[in-house]
Amino acid sequence: MKISARYLLTDSRQLSAPAESAFFAIHGPHHDGHQYIAELYRKGVREFVLEDAAFPVGDFPDAVFHRVPNAIHALQEVAAAHRREFSLPVIGITGSNGKTIVKEWLAQLLAPDFVICKSPKSYNSQIGVPLSVWQLQPADTLGIFEAGISQPGEMARLEAVIRPTIGIFTNIGSAHDEAFADSRQKIREKLALFTQVDTFIYCSDFEEITKELGDFLKPDCQIVGWSKKQPWHSFTTQTNISDAWWENLNHCIAVLRHFGVPDEEIQRRIYALRPVSMRLELKEGINGCYLIDDSYNNDLVGLRMALDFQANQQERPHKVVILSDVLQTGMEEAELYRQIARLLKDKGVNQLIGIGDALRRNQMAFAIPAKFFATTEEFLDRYRTTDFSDSVVLIKGARPFHFEDIVRKLSLRTHGTVLEVNLDALSHNLNYFREKIGRQTKVVVMVKAFAYGSGIEEVANLLQFHRVDYLAVAYPDEGVRLRKAGIRLPIIVLNVSPDSFQQVYDYQLEPEIYSPRIWNELVSFLARQDESVVFPVHLKVDTGMHRLGFEDQHLEWLGGQLQAHPEVRVASIFSHLAAADEEQHDAFTREQIARYTRMSDTIISYLPYRPIRHLANSPGLARFPEARFDMVRLGKGLYGTAVLPEDQENLKTVGTLKTVISQIKQVPATETVGYGRKGVLTRDSVIATIAIGYADGYDRKLSRGTGKVLINGQLCPVVGNICMDMSMVDVTDITCAEGDEVIVFGDFPSIRDLAAWIGTIPYEILTSVGERVRRVFYREGN
Repeated sequence: MKISARYLLTDSRQLSAPAESAFFAIHGPHHDGHQYIAELYRKGVREFVLEDAAFPVGDFPDAVFHRVPNAIHALQEVAAAHRREFSLPVIGITGSNGKTIVKEWLAQLLAPDFVICKSPKSYNSQIGVPLSVWQLQPADTLGIFEAGISQPGEMARLEAVIRPTIGIFTNIGSAHDEAFADSRQKIREKLALFTQVDTFIYCSDFEEITKELGDFLKPDCQIVGWSKKQPWHSFTTQTNISDAWWENLNHCIAVLRHFGVPDEEIQRRIYALRPVSMRLELKEGINGCYLIDDSYNNDLVGLRMALDFQANQQERPHKVVILSDVLQTGMEEAELYRQIARLLKDKGVNQLIGIGDALRRNQMAFAIPAKFFATTEEFLDRYRTTDFSDSVVLIKGARPFHFEDIVRKLSLRTHGTVLEVNLDALSHNLNYFREKIGRQTKVVVMVKAFAYGSGIEEVANLLQFHRVDYLAVAYPDEGVRLRKAGIRLPIIVLNVSPDSFQQVYDYQLEPEIYSPRIWNELVSFLARQDESVVFPVHLKVDTGMHRLGFEDQHLEWLGGQLQAHPEVRVASIFSHLAAADEEQHDAFTREQIARYTRMSDTIISYLPYRPIRHLANSPGLARFPEARFDMVRLGKGLYGTAVLPEDQENLKTVGTLKTVISQIKQVPATETVGYGRKGVLTRDSVIATIAIGYADGYDRKLSRGTGKVLINGQLCPVVGNICMDMSMVDVTDITCAEGDEVIVFGDFPSIRDLAAWIGTIPYEILTSVGERVRRVFYREGN
C-alpha cells in the first residue's frame, strides 16, 4: 500500500491540511474511526485507510480508499516502508522508566552534531511510534525514537518501524507487570527491539537483562554495559540529582562517547542541560486569558501537537501564538516558515507574535495579523498588559529564547497553592469506564460543583473532545457558564426552579423535571413562548432515595400530561441509587433497580418513542451491571475514586494539591504553635509554615496531627490549628528548605487518605478546594 499524503491522521479532531492528509479509520475499544470518514471527506480529506469491508466507498467518489484487515498494522507498515528509505543512524530506546527523559536529553546533548528527528514527548505506543517515524525527512541525520509496550508481541512490530542501529535499554521495573507472566518474559519482549542493532547500551547491574542478551543481539553487536558500582565519576552536574537521573545521564554519556564526543565536551554539554518539560500546561493568565505553556521546546511536530491542543480549547474564541524561531530542522528556511504559516492558518490562529531573526526574515509568509521581535527581551520591553485579553495564548519556544520569562509575565498572580489537574489521567479514567460498560452504553458525566473542584470549563472541554454523550450540572448558572465557554454538548440541569426556565430555554439546557408542580410550571412557560419548539426534559422518578422525583401515584397523571403536551420531549428517565457503594444495602439497591424498571416502563408505555434510561452512578455501574440500562452517570470515578479495589487499581490520580513552605522556624519545647496555643510541643522542634488554610479548602478537622502533608517524600503532621490562609507542620525529622514543594493530596496522601483521617468522603475533599486556588491543567504526552 502506497500512501500519497504528507500527513498521517488517526484522530479526526486533529485535522490540518485536509488535502495533504490520509486518515486511518481505526476500530478502537472506545470509538470507531469509520464514523468520521464522512465528516473528514466534507472537510477535504481524500485518502482513507479503512477496515470495514461493508463501508459504502461509492458515496465518496473523489476519494481513494485502501481496505486493510487492521488499520493500526497498516499504519505501522506504511511507516516501516518510509523508514527503509533512510540509512541514517537511529537510536531506539525502551525500558520501564526513563525512556522520554533519555530521549529528550540526547536530543539536547547531540544537537550540535546532528539534525535530529525524535518522538514528540512520550509518543511510544503502537500508534505513536509510526507517527513519529513518519516525520523523518531527507535533511535529518539522526533519529531518536522511544518504544513502549503493554502486551506481549507488540515490540516486534515496533522494531520493524524504528529499525534502530543503536539500542538503549534504560532499566526494568514493575510497569505493565500485569500483562506479562513474569519479569523474564517482559525483558525478552522488550529486547525484541534490538535484534538488528550494531551497538547496545544498558546498565549491566540488571543481571536479568544480561542473561537474555544472547538470544536477541547479533553476534557482532557492540555491547556497552556500564555499572552503578563503577560510575563515570569524572562527570559532574551543576546541582545534586537523584540516582534515577544519574542512571538516565549515564545512558546519554555512553551514546556521546560512542559518537566520539570528547569527555571535556561531554562535561560542557552536561552543564548546559536544562530540565525537560514533560508536560504541556494550561493555566489562567492575565486579562481573562488562558495560557498554554509549552515554553521549553519548539519543533515542527511538537508545534502541530500544541496547536491541536489549542484548537480544542473552546473557553476563549480568540487564539494567539507566541512562537520562537524553530531551530535545527535541516529544512530550507523559507519552506519551513511557509509550512508553519499554513499550519497556523489551518488551525484558526488569529494572531502571531514571532520572536527571532528567522521569523522576522520570513514574516511575509504569514497571512494572519502578526508582530515580530528580534529577542524575548525586546518583546517583554515593548509588551503592554493590555495587548492580550480573553484569548487562548500558546507560548511555544526553543530553549535558548527563555520563554519561561513570558509565561511568568502573562500568568495570573496568585499565592503558592495550586491544584494540578492531569488531563491525561482524566482521559484514562473515562476510557477505563467506557471499556468496562461497553461501547453501546452512553455516558453522562457529572461536572457539577466546579467539576468536583477540578475546573468546570476545562474538564467539560476535554469531555467534549472525547465526545461523551451528556454533561450534568447542578444549577442553570453552571450550564450557562459552560455554554459561554463554547461547550456544545447536551447539558442536563439537575436543579431547576420556575424562575430559571428562561435561562434554561435561552441557553439550550435540558432540565430535570421531578414533580407535578415543576411540570405544570414548565408547560405554562412553554405556552408563553413566541415560537413552537420541542423542548427536551429529563424525568426523575423516586425509587427510594426520597430526595426528588415523581412517585408511583403520579405516573398515571404524568402519562396523560405527556400525551397532551408533545412539545415536551422526554430525553431520558432516571433515578438515583441511595447506597450502591455499601454492601449491607445490596438488597435495597436491587429493590430500587426493580422499582425503576417498573416505573420507567410505565412512563414509556405512554410515549410513541423510547427515551434513554439511566440509573447507575459510579458505584452502581461498578457493582450492579444490571443497573446500567442505556446510559450511566460517571461522577467520582472520573476523578480517580472507585468502590471496587480492582477499579481503584486501574484508575489514575487526576488532581494533586500542592503548596510551598513559606517559612521555617526553630521552636523550643517550652513554646506553643498557632491559634489557641493548641500546638503543644513535646520537644525542641522545627516548624514549617505552609501556604494553605481552611479558606483554600484544607479542612480544620485536619488540625493537631490528624492531617499530614508530604515534603521531600516524608509525611509531616499538622501542628496546632489550621489557620484561614496558612498551616504549620512539624519538619523536625526531615531535611527541607523554604520554598520546597508540599503535597497536600495526590497519589500519596490521596483524597481517600484525607477523607479517612477526618471521617468524611472523597467528594467533600475534592469539592472543598476553593476557587482562589489556582488550577493548572496539563497533559503528559503533548
